[in-house]
Amino acid sequence: MNLRRLLLRLTGSAAIALALVAGPAVAGDPSGAPSAAVAAAPAGPAPARPSRDRMRMNQRVFDRVWSEVRSQYYDPGLHGVDWAAARRAYRPRALLAADDRALYRVLGDMLDLLDDDHAGASAPAVARRIDMVRQARPAIGVTLRADPGAPGVYVIQSVRPGSPAEAAGLEAGWRLDSAAPGAWFPELDVVEGQTVTLAVADPAGVRRTLTVTPRIMPPRPPFTADLARPGVAVLRIDAFEPGLGDWMGGQLAALPADTDIVLDLRGNPGGRLIEADAVLSCFLPRDLAWATRTTRSGRTIVLRTAGGCGDLEGPAPHDVAVLVDADSRSAAELTPAALQEAGRALVVGENTAGAVLISQDTRLPDGGRLSLSRSDFVTAAGVRLEKRGVTPDLTAPAPKGEAPGQDPALDLAVAALAGARQVRAAAAPSL
Repeated sequence: MNLRRLLLRLTGSAAIALALVAGPAVAGDPSGAPSAAVAAAPAGPAPARPSRDRMRMNQRVFDRVWSEVRSQYYDPGLHGVDWAAARRAYRPRALLAADDRALYRVLGDMLDLLDDDHAGASAPAVARRIDMVRQARPAIGVTLRADPGAPGVYVIQSVRPGSPAEAAGLEAGWRLDSAAPGAWFPELDVVEGQTVTLAVADPAGVRRTLTVTPRIMPPRPPFTADLARPGVAVLRIDAFEPGLGDWMGGQLAALPADTDIVLDLRGNPGGRLIEADAVLSCFLPRDLAWATRTTRSGRTIVLRTAGGCGDLEGPAPHDVAVLVDADSRSAAELTPAALQEAGRALVVGENTAGAVLISQDTRLPDGGRLSLSRSDFVTAAGVRLEKRGVTPDLTAPAPKGEAPGQDPALDLAVAALAGARQVRAAAAPSL
């Protein structure tokens, strides 16, 4: 019996009954596919005319984005969107954008027509922060996620301990209004010692205006191991970045075979496909088909585990659970889906984001960045995860407002793995 089937049989056991289980969480916009028609771009008050140089750069950036979508997007039909009509509707607005925020808002509005979470444009300041994410740099200390239902509003996903944001009293779950007069917005650079004003609201709707002074902070490691629980290793992966496979292999090689492994992919936006394959190679046999990608031309490519899990010569023997939430995206969805389908791991948490197309970035003329889907993707079982996500085997909420140290999803995963170990021990023949 594979691990996942065994664990699912235990959901009525005493070990699981003590854990907190929440109802299923549904990610994504339920409104369905976009209309093929392109409505006229909304008109606002007439802005001051930008300089000639600004208009020239706006034109270069817009034309590059529009052309890349037309020629490189994975779906030649562009999901039924009339792309020529989109150009006519949005190009005049883009040319008249007075600053990066206005320009990239127009680009975002146009790319939203594709109804694709991977299609997006990042302003130069945002691209610079992405490039420096693993370097010491000026920081406020918050992780933000755009609220798709409220333009200009961002949800604070996390507040870094010891950061200026924590000192100012900011908390996860608060909302940041970047459109408030005089407030900081993500398209602006963060400069050491240069105070910024943040317009925020707590979950009760109480609005606050806080000032924060960014300072240089060391980078956070992308991968961490927590061995505080006896017999359990919690491997936290913030993103699928270079070196993940080697790091994972080193961690697993140093652990006893009876150590339970919890892979924490909550809030993970994805990353390099080759590192996702390396993680899968840590637990699955080599040359096992785990997905199929389809390019713009219709060519299909079967993805198979290729190794890359450090110095491990074969799959690790450990029992595995994977933690996911509504902010687990892309490679952080492909990985649990493949392990789940292979019966190699139990997936615990919330339904994932359903943003699973394979994308590639393009640098724009002003230093910004375009992310665009280049291939479609289905799992080895033929399941298309885009707009659907991965459904966990056991549902539990992500930690939101619990007391320090409380983590219902992690507790549930640990209890499930312990229950499986007890069942195997009871079933072992006695001599």
